[in-house]
Amino acid sequence: MKKKKVLIHSNHCRALTGFGKHTKNILIYLQKTGKYDLVEFSNGIQWGDASLSNLPWKAQGSLPNNPSLLKKLNQDPKLARSAGYGSETIDQILKQEKPDVYIGIEDIWAFSGYTEKKWWNKINCMIWTTLDSLPILPDAIKSAPKIKNYYTWASFAQKSLNAIGQDHVKTLRGSLDTSHFFRMSDERRLELRQKQNIAQDDFIIGFVFRNQLRKSVPNLLEGFKIFCQQNPTSKAKLLLHTHWAEGWDIPRLIEEKDLDPSRILTTYFCLKCQEYEIKPFRGQNQDCKFCGSEKSQVTTNTKAGVDESQLNEIYNLMNVYCHPFTSGGQEIPIQEAKLTELITLVTNYSCGEDCCVQEANSLPLSWTEYREPGTQFIKASTDPKNIAYQLRKVFEMKPEKMKQMGKKAREFVIENYSIEQVGKQLEKIIDEMPEIDWDFNFQEEERNADYQPPDIDSDSEWIKDLYKNMLKVETNELEDGYKHWMQRLNSDLKREDVLKYFREVAEKENKESKTTELVDFLDEDDEGKRLLIVMPERIGDVYLSTSLLPNIKKQYPKLNIYYACRPEYFEVLDGNKYIHKCIPYHDSLANLPVMEGQGDNPGYFEIAFIPFIGTQRIVNFTHNAKDKIQFELCT
Repeated sequence: MKKKKVLIHSNHCRALTGFGKHTKNILIYLQKTGKYDLVEFSNGIQWGDASLSNLPWKAQGSLPNNPSLLKKLNQDPKLARSAGYGSETIDQILKQEKPDVYIGIEDIWAFSGYTEKKWWNKINCMIWTTLDSLPILPDAIKSAPKIKNYYTWASFAQKSLNAIGQDHVKTLRGSLDTSHFFRMSDERRLELRQKQNIAQDDFIIGFVFRNQLRKSVPNLLEGFKIFCQQNPTSKAKLLLHTHWAEGWDIPRLIEEKDLDPSRILTTYFCLKCQEYEIKPFRGQNQDCKFCGSEKSQVTTNTKAGVDESQLNEIYNLMNVYCHPFTSGGQEIPIQEAKLTELITLVTNYSCGEDCCVQEANSLPLSWTEYREPGTQFIKASTDPKNIAYQLRKVFEMKPEKMKQMGKKAREFVIENYSIEQVGKQLEKIIDEMPEIDWDFNFQEEERNADYQPPDIDSDSEWIKDLYKNMLKVETNELEDGYKHWMQRLNSDLKREDVLKYFREVAEKENKESKTTELVDFLDEDDEGKRLLIVMPERIGDVYLSTSLLPNIKKQYPKLNIYYACRPEYFEVLDGNKYIHKCIPYHDSLANLPVMEGQGDNPGYFEIAFIPFIGTQRIVNFTHNAKDKIQFELCT
């Protein structure tokens, strides 16, 4: 029986991020079943990266390896960000691997435009995403009807989408390898403290986090200050396991709040011996006391940090875990801390709601609402006084009650977040997906400009029918186009007016689609012997450029000259003995790397001249075959 090929698209499985850990977990689980042909599509890793070859499954990087394209992307932060999520190579990996199942696991904006792709829903498509705030991101709402398999990491997001009629949205939590995290014996915990110069009676409050602005470091520091003032004999210390070279300026916050820096600890990681050390922050590049290396210690980060075993030790150094944040998709350190049987303090908002239910055995942190500028998302500002209040509860809690709560918290995580539980659910989802018979033909389907819609009473259904059968796209009540035509039908237009417009659009798109198929205009027998000149308009420029043709042909006698311009100017070129063929202009012809080829991507022409463009934004003078260029056209 043929195995289903499953394409997993997310952070690389070796990345020290929440997505990276989760990707590794589910790939290992699915691999062990022996039921699937797995392919990992790794965001942020270049296509063809050799380091991906030693994994137990096939893997490919999502970042383009074309130097020219990378240079262009780096000039536009928005394009670069999108490319980092695989926007430039997603079609390529689909064509190459032909998967039965595509599973995208990222923030929702990573999949912008995917639901409009030719392959979308031709194969089994699943989005497994983190939504972290209310109201739900408009793009996440608008795309919902087109995502047949839509899963969120936290139940608050599912509830919000279900409330607006998207009943197919479900919750599937991020996974944890529960074997890595556990409570160590009291003897071992004491040994770890002695190794890190932490006293047995120090009250260690821990926070494991990526130093992002949505992690409420100022609130925690203020809450810690209040707690210390109210409990002067507590010998409390705050352990911030994070990278101090990004995000919040923590030393400045410590000084601002007049806190004793010696009571704020952090984790240093040695780049030489891979040991970690817990101590107050004294800047980056510290000397390592374990191996003696100079300036080899940095605060732990996603590129150089502790492994899971070491992180488990760090949790076991703590007396209590506190996780204040403005919003989040799951916040995996909360579950990791629970697995080590720590009492956890969690902001009761966003994904935090899932860890503040009674069976989770957390102490919820209260918060006040503020709005994020621009998006107007509801964000939580955790109450520092409540942090201090809940910390005091733990500080005064009897050991037997702490032990009881800790064990129940661990059970909660195993039952809801373990690889085994999440993996079983995912396995069932994949197995219930239908077989695929799509031929992976990526050519645009021809629009049916002659389509005559049936007599449908409902304007809503009539509009949907036009989109589906004339323009060959699906729409829904959340789409801007649908809303526009419904509004026009209810105000100033009749159906015949809308139908006329749709026919014009269908005819226009058919014409453009045919124009963009460049290979249809090229002779197969002259491959490798072509030269392109692109001069779309105007008629005067086209005419003047013909004066250069004799010299071009003299310089490149073995190349057939293709001339691209608007079809209405072909008559100026009729009978020109130097031109092999005229082809209709399309914007794609102005892309020099595509025309001449770059890296592993072959081009259509040996040489392409694009003289009508003269800006730095669109490169038209960095040729692929510099040794063959005798001159550059000038205008």
